[in-house]
Amino acid sequence: MRVTQGMMSNNILQDISNGYSKISDYQNQLSTGKKISRPSQDPIVASMGVAYRTDVSHVEQYKRNVTSATKWLDSSDDALQQANDVLTKIRELTNEASNGTQTADERKAIATEVDQLTQQLVTLGNTKVGNQYIFSGSNSDQPLLTEEADGTITANAEALANPDYSVAVNDGVQMTINVDPNTVFTEGLFNDLNNLKSDLESGTADESQISGYLDTIDTHLTEIINAQADLGAKTNRVELISSRLDQQKTVATKVMSSNEDADYAETLVNLNQQQNVFNASLSVGARIIQTSLVDFLQ
Repeated sequence: MRVTQGMMSNNILQDISNGYSKISDYQNQLSTGKKISRPSQDPIVASMGVAYRTDVSHVEQYKRNVTSATKWLDSSDDALQQANDVLTKIRELTNEASNGTQTADERKAIATEVDQLTQQLVTLGNTKVGNQYIFSGSNSDQPLLTEEADGTITANAEALANPDYSVAVNDGVQMTINVDPNTVFTEGLFNDLNNLKSDLESGTADESQISGYLDTIDTHLTEIINAQADLGAKTNRVELISSRLDQQKTVATKVMSSNEDADYAETLVNLNQQQNVFNASLSVGARIIQTSLVDFLQ
């Protein structure tokens, strides 16, 4: 094949242009800290980067879910502890009212206090985190407890039928983070407290009738304690999951970084080498392009 002066000139100009483009790429890597600035520079790095970013995004979403779950569990435990304190206070009042020295007026006064404490239990049963009722199961947009016109406290039937509220804490892992509404703040609890108040107000109940409520209250206290224990177990699991997600994020971020981030030391070496090659290309190109037939005819 015949090699002409034009072909040599075009080739050297193309090589110089390619060398200049490589210098530009290395400079971009140093300025951005990334191996590529557009997918066409390295489709493999770009496609792997999308996958790694998706992994990191998933972990971050699960971390947000776990944070919400922790807040939900903490709020539930706090509400149950307050309910425990309220029921304990009601038990103390009941024990006091069962004393034979109490007058009818004193028992009525205790009945009034029991009624106020019962209302506080209703408030605790309708505790919200954000705009969600934490004791209403999956029906979290509606309160668990409603007070009827006659003073009777009723529970949300849909909440009782769908008692679990779950969140995704990892791929394919759903975790129930709420207290079963069938176990605490039940209609049975409020019926018992309403009966206690009625007996205290009647003035006809004897000491044994009133003291009989102590075992009933103890049963409800045990239900709350059991619910707290269950919450404690769930909280421990959420903490383990959170720790695991932290490790997953660290690994995923590291892998993503190794795929996308430029190695500054290596890039500087490559840039210096390419600059030397580019300068040599310019020197050689200058000599080739200057040479022509006219130079030999002089």
